[in-house]
Amino acid sequence: MIGKIRFLLAETGQNIWRNIALTFASIIVVAASLSLFGASRLVADGVDNATQRWEGGIEFVVFMKADAEPSQLVAIETLLAESEGKEIDDWNFVSKEETFSEFTEFFAGDEELLGTISVDTMPPSYRIRPTDTNAGAVEALGTTFETKPGVRTVVFATEVIREIQDNASKISRATLWAGVALVVASTIMILTTLSIAIASRRNEIEIMKLVGASNWFIRVPFMIEGMVQGVVGALVALPGLAFVRTYLIEDFSESDNLRLLEGFRVSDAEFLFTSLLVIAIGTLVATIGSIVAVSRYLDV
Repeated sequence: MIGKIRFLLAETGQNIWRNIALTFASIIVVAASLSLFGASRLVADGVDNATQRWEGGIEFVVFMKADAEPSQLVAIETLLAESEGKEIDDWNFVSKEETFSEFTEFFAGDEELLGTISVDTMPPSYRIRPTDTNAGAVEALGTTFETKPGVRTVVFATEVIREIQDNASKISRATLWAGVALVVASTIMILTTLSIAIASRRNEIEIMKLVGASNWFIRVPFMIEGMVQGVVGALVALPGLAFVRTYLIEDFSESDNLRLLEGFRVSDAEFLFTSLLVIAIGTLVATIGSIVAVSRYLDV
């Protein structure tokens, strides 16, 4: 049994070496396609995290100071209650504990930053949905809260966050479709590489058949070769995803000019899920390409 495994691996290695240029090209195409696919998912996750507070038509958020007194919170809530049904359609209070939970989720993995904060340092806030969503009306209403005791700042969504959501969605979709197109190209590339490998070893395959080698014994090395191309391509794509997460998404969220997107982050769990998905797709692409190639071009 061990001898058969060694033989299959040796055959796979020979196949790869004989077609090293095409194998390398297949790996690059797979890596590029999966990088685009994975990047589209990371961007979508980042935008979802950043815009979570604006769901449900929330147009501005009143952030209180972390040390705001209970009486100051009551004063804000009284003002909100008086305006409800008139200028304000609905509002929601976000406690320190809820803010801390959101913060730790957004910045998961940044242990240095998380070590500097606690529940007591988190600012409570009020997420407000006005009846009139006109940008001027929203800003006028929001500014009435800025001077109230205990208020730290008021952040407006207005048209900016909507435009960011729309543009990010378009970019994500375009990247996704480009990735899908390249995934199809990857499958074809692997199929072509294997078909050439099969053609170049036609005489050896005939000899193996004459000495009694089974069909699967002949097919497996070619299938392993395709699997190697898909899996290695997926692994090569992972550093690209890490680059997108660290140097594009997180740097973008740290810009002082884009405080609306300070939560534009990808959690460790989301990054791990995307990475595993990329590896799974790479394996699937290789499996499909290998099966089609041995079925179509290997007459055993």
